[in-house]
Formats: sequence, C-alpha cells, structure tokens
Amino acid sequence: MRTMTRRAMRGVGLLCAAALSLTACGSSDEPASDEAVSGSALRAALKEGGSITVWAWEPTLEKVVSDFQKEYPKVKVKLVNAGTGNDQYTALQNAVQAGSGVPDVAQIEYYALGQFALGKSLEDLSRYGADEFKDDYSPGPWNSVAVDDAVYALPMDSGPMALFYNKKVLDKHRIATPTTWDEYLEAARALHAADPKAYITNDTGDAGFTTSMIWQAGGTPFKSRGTDVTVDLTDDKGVVAFTEVWQKLLDEKLLAPIANWSDEWYKGLADGTIATLATGAWMPANFASGVEAAAGDWRAAALPQWEKGGEVSSENGGSSLAVMKDGKNKDLAYAFNEYANHSDGVQARIKAGAFPATTADLSSASFLDTEFPYFGGQKANEIFARSASQVPEDWSYLPYQVYANSIFNDSVGKAYVSSTTLADGLKQWQKAAVAYGTDQGFSVNK
Repeated sequence: MRTMTRRAMRGVGLLCAAALSLTACGSSDEPASDEAVSGSALRAALKEGGSITVWAWEPTLEKVVSDFQKEYPKVKVKLVNAGTGNDQYTALQNAVQAGSGVPDVAQIEYYALGQFALGKSLEDLSRYGADEFKDDYSPGPWNSVAVDDAVYALPMDSGPMALFYNKKVLDKHRIATPTTWDEYLEAARALHAADPKAYITNDTGDAGFTTSMIWQAGGTPFKSRGTDVTVDLTDDKGVVAFTEVWQKLLDEKLLAPIANWSDEWYKGLADGTIATLATGAWMPANFASGVEAAAGDWRAAALPQWEKGGEVSSENGGSSLAVMKDGKNKDLAYAFNEYANHSDGVQARIKAGAFPATTADLSSASFLDTEFPYFGGQKANEIFARSASQVPEDWSYLPYQVYANSIFNDSVGKAYVSSTTLADGLKQWQKAAVAYGTDQGFSVNK
C-alpha cells in the first residue's frame, strides 16, 4: 500500500544507485544458488526454527508476523522499520556494501526492484517454485517482480488506478463523470469556469504519476535487458498522448498547484476545491482517515481512457517482499515471504486495509461485495479489481529508476513552474537518464 508521505528522492549517491554500481557494492562474489528447494525442505526448516529479520514499513505486516509466529512457534521474526522508501533503500544498500546487517527479507517498491535485482542483491525465488505463481497475481505486480527470466520478489499489494471524484461537486455544476481524457479536459474547463476556486485535480509534477499515465496510454519508454537499456521520452506513443492533454491543462491553469499529502491538499479534497484524483486503489483508507469531512461526497470510477471505448488501466504504487542474497536464513525468509504474500497472510493484510495483488482475492465475492461507507455504500472493489485486470503487461522501469525519479523535478518539474513545456522537460529527463546510465556502465540507446 502506498505510503501517505512522499519523500524527495535525494542522496541517491549513497545507494550506489545504478544497478551496475550495486553489483560492485555487494559483499560477496558468490552467485546465488540455483539449487531447487523442495516444499518438504521448507517444512523441515520451519519445524527446526530459527530467526529472521524483516525490513518493512508496511503496517499490516505486524499482524502477519504475529500470526506466522503462532503457527510456527520455533521461528522468531524481527520486524524492523528502517525507513520509508528511499530511506530504507539507502540503509539496505549500505548494509550490502558493508557486508553486515543485511536483513533476510526487505520490502521494495516495484519501481525500485529491478535496480536491486540487477545488482545481484536479491535471491532468485524460482528455486523455491515461485516462478509457477504467475497466474496467481495480477499482471502489473507480477511483471514487476519477474525480471530477466527470474523472480526476485513476491507481490505484497498493488495499485490499480481509478478516478476518485467528488460527486457532490460535479453534480452541483452538472458535469458528467469523464470517461476519456479529452472529456476530462473539458470537465476541467467547465468546473474552473463555474467556480474559479475549484480545480479538476492538483499536480505539481510527480514521476510516479507521470509514468503511470504514460503506462496507461500504451507507452513503453523504458526497456532493459541486462545492461542494455533504451530510454524514449520523446517519440513514445504514451508520452505523446499524455503530454498532449496534460500540457493543455497546464497552459490553461486548470491544475491546482498543490503538492500531494500536504495539509492544503487534504483541505482541497475535503472542501471540494480539488474535484478528482487519479491514483491507486490504496487511496480509500487515506480518504477515510484524512478527508473525513467529505465522507459520502466521493465515489470511484474507472480511469478515463485515452481512446473512447477503451478498457486500459495502469498501476500506481505498490510493494514487494524480496529475499536478500546476503541474508543469513534464506529458506525461512522465503517461507515467511510466501506465507505473507501467497498464503494465510494475504487475508490478514486485506482485512487490515491492504489492496491485494492476488487474483483469487481480487475475484472473490466477499471482496467484490464489500461496501465502502465513505463512498456512499459503493462497491468500489468491483472497479478496482477490473482495473487490475486491464493493466498492460509490457511495461518496465529503468534498472536505475530510483535515481531517474530523483531528478524528475530538475527537468519535467520545470514545466509546472516555468515556460518549459512538458515535452521539453521530458526530453531533458531523457538526456539526463541516458547520460547517467552511460556513466554507470549501461549500454543506453545504442
């Protein structure tokens, strides 16, 4: 589930951010074992017991750890919050580089996973049979953990996108819920004309949101295979589609210049001056806890389409659990990972508010029939589950996406505060990403 506080991706140098540098930072030259581990061997390891350390900031894992230890009393799980997102990645890489203090299991967001995988910091879970789980997860999360014919993590959750909209506000101004992005642009114009204090949404420049939108538009701006990398933020069809609509929103000053997760943002969601939010299915809990005054006003709908009649969505946010190569007890670590993300722990996390990546749960009647009081009793999971099944499978992140995201506001971010266009900002982002990857030893755009 996405964290509520967005952190600036700075200090990435501490990460040895490029995946090739991650390889150099590793504490061991020994390759990960490819010897298969049987189910009986895992059961024996659980019976024998031992201890593992899990680094994660996701609060629903607390219940999973408690339940796991009750079922396997000889196993001790130490759950450590080493920081959120980039803070943990810095600490994790420092431990790998030092050759000590590496946890057995680590929470890693999907966009950052490839960086650690190519750096040979993660165990290939195929040796435990995890490669057979493909059909058990929705396509977006699975294709993020399956990298270069290996499986480097198990999906914890997912963020299939939806359009959250303030029904009260749109109804007041007789604006229909937009079903295409062209309609969204028209709705933005109509709303701001009717009430100059109201905006269709807020946006101050966000790498995760931008890439999610490009993903939905059919874009594949990042491609990699090993150390061969392609970056196309100019001619890619998803990039072109996104910039065409979003540039008009910027030019006509139809986007509230308010940062996500700020006090002003919560206030705008509550008082109706921010009328919609295109984001991941993890958002409802944040509405309920942070925008209580607007309970009953908001609803969820399918993400607007780039082509009328289309049924395509995207992912925004979500994390996995990976087994660290330098962990001390990889068999127990994998057993915990599978319990948390492919077994009994999944239900515990859903009940605690996580949005599942598992297809069985996404299609279960109990999940789909859940009514959301905040959304006026709407069965919003029906929309979210359908979204999860509509995510294109050909998307990939850069193997140094953490670094790329950290410099987003130095390039694309200029379009939100100056005369720089989104297209020019994206070209600058591409130039910087190509230069950085080349400096780190990747073969970029060759």
